[in-house]
Amino acid sequence: MNLEPYLSVSGQPGLFKIVASRSNGMILESFEQKKAKFFSVRKHQFTPLGTVAIYTLEGTESLEQVFQNMKDKFADNPPINPKSEKHQIEEYFESVLPNYDEDKVSIKDMKKVIKWFTCLNEKGILDEKDESKESK
Repeated sequence: MNLEPYLSVSGQPGLFKIVASRSNGMILESFEQKKAKFFSVRKHQFTPLGTVAIYTLEGTESLEQVFQNMKDKFADNPPINPKSEKHQIEEYFESVLPNYDEDKVSIKDMKKVIKWFTCLNEKGILDEKDESKESK
């Protein structure tokens, strides 16, 4: 799976795919609306999913690895609703990443990871192979 072309944009719900980049912003396509729109760097912050990591007791774990753990356990332990109670979300997150740092990873972060996984998994993006890593 390659998470590099996918972003989260501050102040905007959902995930986006990079269509084009400009010096003053980016043209992004929303997963929900399927429309491309310009987002200015003056107004928004962009978070590429490929650069996101989750704090663990040993250091950090890449979002890609967390998603892989979620995929591996999908049949036995599918993602729960992000609107579930706090303790249910924490139990689920601990089942896919048992060594996450409870002091640094907030419930809000866990909800985002679950939402992102659900969105990308529904679109089949997490099933795509990353040719650049396979050729190495």
